[in-house]
Amino acid sequence: MKILLVEDEERLASFIRKGMSAEGYEVEIAYDGRTGLSLFRRNSYDIIILDINLPHINGFELCRLIRADNENVPVLMLTALDSLADKSDGFNAGADDYLAKPFEFQELLLRLRALTRRSGVKQKQVLQLADLELNLDNKTVTRAGERIDLTTREYALLEYLMINKGKTISRVDISERVWSLNFDTGTNVIDVYISYLRKKIDKGFSPKLLHTIVGMGYVLRES
Repeated sequence: MKILLVEDEERLASFIRKGMSAEGYEVEIAYDGRTGLSLFRRNSYDIIILDINLPHINGFELCRLIRADNENVPVLMLTALDSLADKSDGFNAGADDYLAKPFEFQELLLRLRALTRRSGVKQKQVLQLADLELNLDNKTVTRAGERIDLTTREYALLEYLMINKGKTISRVDISERVWSLNFDTGTNVIDVYISYLRKKIDKGFSPKLLHTIVGMGYVLRES
């Protein structure tokens, strides 16, 4: 599922994207209403999340503009404005749901799932980094559209790294989460599987995604 998040609070936007990415959703962020409208008109999204107090174009007006172009895409207002009048304005502008800040991430997730069910959007669970995609539904991996065949252990290792993309993961973490065993400092099995995985997902592709952080572990990132 691809989400457009229009939110001018950068820390909150980053928090939402991180949480949604861990659930397998792709999130594109706009920090003002004008950019949000531009992205909406250039790309296709399964759901839109809008703040109201946005630079350039506020959330109410942005929702009206979105509705003028697309009557079906689900829109959720996520805002600190929680009066009945504000909610009325949001729904009158074309919003399908309204969630006031502060909020629990799990509630946001549940509301998004409910909206996509009602709209008939099929939620394909995909983890993505650059042109590398891991489909959690059918357990397949592709890079630049090319299918990559992995063993069960290689797939589990890649899934764990992709869920934690951008984070440095230690060999102990991998041992416990992927191998489910106490870490043995005398074995190089993790290094061996990292090497196998690197050859399959990075060899012949650019940019390189799987990096070794000396003395700390491994990280999956674009740079």
